[in-house]
Amino acid sequence: MKRTRTFEEVLTQIERRIAEDGLTAGDRLPPERRLAEQLGVSRSSVREAMRVLESLGVVSSQVGRGPDAGAVLTSRPETALTDLLRLHLGMAGLELREVIGTRHMIEHWAASHAASAGADTSALAAALSGMDGASTAEEFVEHDTAFHCAIADASGNRLVAAIMRSLRDSMRRYAVEAVERLGDTAILRADHVRILRAVEAGDADEAARAVTEHLAHAYPSLSGH
Repeated sequence: MKRTRTFEEVLTQIERRIAEDGLTAGDRLPPERRLAEQLGVSRSSVREAMRVLESLGVVSSQVGRGPDAGAVLTSRPETALTDLLRLHLGMAGLELREVIGTRHMIEHWAASHAASAGADTSALAAALSGMDGASTAEEFVEHDTAFHCAIADASGNRLVAAIMRSLRDSMRRYAVEAVERLGDTAILRADHVRILRAVEAGDADEAARAVTEHLAHAYPSLSGH
């Protein structure tokens, strides 16, 4: 137990150090020995904490001495969060209705905020073009995923975007099955056009409604929003 508490405390202190020092992507943490001295813990505890941070993609270890020593904060921390969330979702044994319900809450909010903010819709339009040219359900879902993640990105909230990517990745198989079950993707395409037009027009209420009805079309047995 003592080892676990020490390890968790090291992670907490490293996190605090990053925040207090205002470190961002590309910045270097102090070398292992100095970090252990500053935190008042053993080097092995620091080493274990850094291994976890590296596995999560938060830092990238560097081998070197002097100014080249110490781990570097990665440039894509949101990717690490997305991967971690997807792993937890996969292990949680969540029912599809729970994932869809959460998606609905997130996309309803995201579409509304994207419209209100007058967000750039070029990524949405590009994903829609990709869907038009798709020849298989898998290819359609790839661009469909890009479209819905672009809605989250357009909301301006990076945490919402990370959660959305995790949800979409965790339900990719179900999305492909839904497209195959529908056969004709015309109704889904019309839904996407409606969402895009609402965001472009800055109509927050219409954007939210369009998302709700789209999910009901894609997953009719689960619609209850």
